[in-house]
Amino acid sequence: MESPSPPSKRRRKNECGDDTSSSPVVVFAHGAGAPSSSDWMIKWKDMLGKALDAVEVVTFDYPYIAGGKRKAPPKAENLVEFHTDVVKRAVAKFPGHPLILAGKSMGSRVSCMVACKEDIAASAVLCLGYPLKGMNGAVRDELLLQITVPIMFVQGSKDGLCPLDKLEAVRKKMKSLSELHLIDGGDHSFKIGKKHLQTMGTTQDEMEGLAVQAIAAFISKSQRKFWGKYTGSRHGQFKLFTIIIQSLNLLLQEGQKLFCQEIVLPF
Repeated sequence: MESPSPPSKRRRKNECGDDTSSSPVVVFAHGAGAPSSSDWMIKWKDMLGKALDAVEVVTFDYPYIAGGKRKAPPKAENLVEFHTDVVKRAVAKFPGHPLILAGKSMGSRVSCMVACKEDIAASAVLCLGYPLKGMNGAVRDELLLQITVPIMFVQGSKDGLCPLDKLEAVRKKMKSLSELHLIDGGDHSFKIGKKHLQTMGTTQDEMEGLAVQAIAAFISKSQRKFWGKYTGSRHGQFKLFTIIIQSLNLLLQEGQKLFCQEIVLPF
């Protein structure tokens, strides 16, 4: 089940005809162990929406955890199709708005997989606690070496699933623009111990606020590169046109389904 953020003032203006196409639509995927309704997801959904001035932040639950289910998560590759459908519906709802894919832990891996698809034109990917190490301890870098979309990593310095030296080594080999924001003392979910916060003379909210500011600055820079990529050549313009047409077709299909569901025959 998808859970969009409430319409913002910018969205209401857009419905009245004003140009707000610079505000992105964000599709935000949860991690392996908690659904989109978790306190962590709700908090970060709100922070991302405000910091990025998003027209909407769409969250959703993968089928294995939807409706209160607590099944073991499948391989990330098996979630790509479902995730892609959610993204395409979001793009069709807001044609012309930049698309940002965001995810926590496993959700960030699946977001990267979706961003690699030919028919998805993401302007950036946000990885919140990227799980670079697999369950067997091996470094999973193949996906990151394939991606060409600008990507930002936000990592806790004490995150055991992403050794910082390994991440830096991977970033040096990546094709795409990438940045790293480190949350000092943070674990896989960015939680910082009280003693560490006292030593630094700061708070959890302040540290996470700095991370969100860094995300906003990165997105601003990456969006300029994204539009330059698609408007600077005939090939890029054609690809962008094709993606817009596909999105409009999907929107029409969804509208037809809704129309058919609302028809009540008089006999």
